[in-house]
Amino acid sequence: MFKEAKVMFIYTESSLHCGSGTSLGVIDLPIQREKYTDYPVCQASGIKGVVREWFDFKYKEDNESKKKIKYIFGPDFGDKKEESDVFAGAATFTDARLLLFPVRSLNGVFAYTTSRFALSRLKRDLQMAGVIVNWTAPVEDGDKIIGIQGCKIADSSDKVVLEEYTFDFKTDDSVKAIAEWIAANAIPKGSEYDFWRNKVKTDLLILPENDFRDFVKLSTEVQARIQIDNRTKTAKSGALFYEEALPTDSLLYSVVMAHDAANATFKAEEIMNLLNKIDGNRLQFGGDATIGKGIVNVNFLNGGGR
Repeated sequence: MFKEAKVMFIYTESSLHCGSGTSLGVIDLPIQREKYTDYPVCQASGIKGVVREWFDFKYKEDNESKKKIKYIFGPDFGDKKEESDVFAGAATFTDARLLLFPVRSLNGVFAYTTSRFALSRLKRDLQMAGVIVNWTAPVEDGDKIIGIQGCKIADSSDKVVLEEYTFDFKTDDSVKAIAEWIAANAIPKGSEYDFWRNKVKTDLLILPENDFRDFVKLSTEVQARIQIDNRTKTAKSGALFYEEALPTDSLLYSVVMAHDAANATFKAEEIMNLLNKIDGNRLQFGGDATIGKGIVNVNFLNGGGR
């Protein structure tokens, strides 16, 4: 049973491909998705592996920290020498769930979009980490998009154009509290993120459930890739493929949990404090690392927003 829990927000700074393998559909290399919502997701095993790699590199010369890392993530079975080395790691990561999805707009370049379902699930997961928030996602009003007064995405006739679709727009005071909480707690803290924090405060849109699902399913990036023939230095015949990616400026989150280590020497609080060292750092998630994909900024919610 876990004794400590925190929410880790993941902000994409370049397009992110957490792949699900090959497909028989139009997209050869699709991204991972939840079965029942079709929302993009990054599976927990991949997150745990990336975080461990960061710690292994960061503390490769620190023997005491390396010992903790072993008990946090579990033993490296490639180096297992005795039965006592078989134990479960003390850290648990959930899948990274989608909270904000950027959608191209006629006004304001793009909007941060979300849904009542995504916000309600975040609120539930925050409660798991001991964080109680005072905002509530507004109830849907037919096919209208909900935002704040002064939203830069809406025009003077209260219409919002996202991609090629036009929606009616209405304001709701509850969205302001949600946007300000996300800006203060979920967007990275560095000064280079001032613009993005301010944009969330004005351009957060809560879409009807079905429309949000359609955007996160149909408005991801799809890139054509080719393979070059090493001999001719031209495109290899039959080597064209299409790859899907979650766009830049998406926001996901994972719940990170900890219990006492298997040897009982390292307590859950100490383990969580060490995991918190990745707060504010950039990591590389998913595939295509050599072409700059999957660069994310990690932000731990340190009990804020209570």
